[in-house]
Amino acid sequence: MNTLTLLPFIVLIAAMFLMTRSAKKKQAQAADMRNQMQPGSGVRTIGGMYATVKEVNEDTVLLDAGPGVELLFAKNAIGAVLTDDEYNRIVHGIEHDLKSDADVVPDDASSLTETDATAADAAAASDDKAVDLGKKDAAEEQAEAAEAAQSDVAEAADAKADEEPKKTDGDSDAK
Repeated sequence: MNTLTLLPFIVLIAAMFLMTRSAKKKQAQAADMRNQMQPGSGVRTIGGMYATVKEVNEDTVLLDAGPGVELLFAKNAIGAVLTDDEYNRIVHGIEHDLKSDADVVPDDASSLTETDATAADAAAASDDKAVDLGKKDAAEEQAEAAEAAQSDVAEAADAKADEEPKKTDGDSDAK
């Protein structure tokens, strides 16, 4: 056989080997993560439920999902073991800020370039008068459109009246 005909088979076998190797690595990482679970750590199940680990057995995990709610899950059903900060942020809404002494970033750039007094003066000046951009309000546009339509109807009626012969009562000069 020619080596050129064997090349597609060799490439296919190599691709399958690489895919299975990466899948095995991911499975090993997931198994290590599940084996490192300890009571008190926060977890997310593959179904999306957040709970606290209460007890870890060989193949099962007892989770505390709330006051008086204990659930028994298979270890394979644990999707992620969360850090304490991440679990508290998601479940309880508690933000743990490591940089509490750092300056707060402002919402707008004006506070970066102006002092407080000039910013207040600029805000007061901008509230005094509205800027006319040459656009009309929707109500004004509708009123103008209605007036134009009425004048078009009146002109059309006048033109039609001029074109049509005048009707009489039936009296005519013809005999």
